[in-house]
Amino acid sequence: RIYEVVAKYQLTDEEIVVNVQGDEPLIPPAVINQVADNLRLNTVAAAATLSEAINNANDFTNENIVKVVTDKNDCALYFSRAAIPFFRGLSAFSELNPETPLLSQRYPQRHIGIYAYRVALLNQFVQWPVATLESLESLEQLRILANAEKIHVSQSVENVPAGIDTPEDLERLEKRLSQI
Repeated sequence: RIYEVVAKYQLTDEEIVVNVQGDEPLIPPAVINQVADNLRLNTVAAAATLSEAINNANDFTNENIVKVVTDKNDCALYFSRAAIPFFRGLSAFSELNPETPLLSQRYPQRHIGIYAYRVALLNQFVQWPVATLESLESLEQLRILANAEKIHVSQSVENVPAGIDTPEDLERLEKRLSQI
């Protein structure tokens, strides 16, 4: 879908396109600007996205909430619907506390459904076959990682309400919107 827009408007390889996924209808405008700016500033990355801390066990184990882990340069190592990273030695997420060393490194993180892409990446992406891990996790961003491209990940500058992944999520959104 994004590539269709790129082709229709004949965007150049250097241009940046932002995609807010449809299941993230409440993303604040500042966050949209943030992801575009992050990609512009991180020239080693072909794409950029955002994350925020997971603070409860239900979100950490919920397969509808995508988790992300990053390297020392804030580039994605992996995205998963599973609870990553695995906290070996802890019997439950509830054992984590602010003094836990891993939390100081911003884990665990919820991936937010927003991306900035360089058009050059989109031109390649549509040529690549679906990656095995992409099929297993049902996460298209894994095709980018499988093809050795970098995705820069920053923490969101504003809180982003949870996405709409289930009928219950939709009911909560409708209730929230009806109160505005």
